[in-house]
Amino acid sequence: VQLQASGGGLVQTGGSLRLSCRASGLTFGTYGVSWFRQTPGGERLFVAGISRAGGSTKYEDSVAGRFTISRDITLNPVVLQMNMLNPEDTAVYYCAAVKGFGLNSQWDDYEYWGQGTQVTVSS
Repeated sequence: VQLQASGGGLVQTGGSLRLSCRASGLTFGTYGVSWFRQTPGGERLFVAGISRAGGSTKYEDSVAGRFTISRDITLNPVVLQMNMLNPEDTAVYYCAAVKGFGLNSQWDDYEYWGQGTQVTVSS
């Protein structure tokens, strides 16, 4: 089982990035998928989640209205579109999968994790 996260990079304040999480070795459509982020010395915090069939989503308050999580009819990959980025969004972003409906906001509920991708927003 592997989750491959990609799409991070360096962007200026107000810019956009698109993160992708592609799974192999599991039936991705039976897993809810979320993105978490972590800063050095900080906790791994929930950012956005999508249900296994893609019909429901959930966002952390500070990203609601700026970030959009999605999965198309193939259910793989899961994409996080990040707009209007600001320096507070700077972190390593991880995708994670949990068996079942999904939308869990606790990191230790998740079974599988991607390797993390760095997002840096300059002021």
